Amino acid sequence: MIIPIADLSEDAVLNIIEGFVLREGTEYGEADVSLQQKVQQVLTQLTSGEVLLVYSELHETVNIIPKQQLGEFELSETLQQ
Repeated sequence: MIIPIADLSEDAVLNIIEGFVLREGTEYGEADVSLQQKVQQVLTQLTSGEVLLVYSELHETVNIIPKQQLGEFELSETLQQ
């Protein structure tokens, strides 16, 4: 299920993004990118709709996925139920 970020408080969205960034261990090459910058980049992507905030009822988790992967996410949720 897609969670509209407008339905959450700003603090909740930022905490979810921070957890995602720390969990994903994203690679930014040789340039050092601060946690704040990474969070801002993901927030920009969420705001633009490039990535989506989704809730898995099956796993009771929240994740951030590229919009193109929404179909795969929904299919995996359906197959595993």
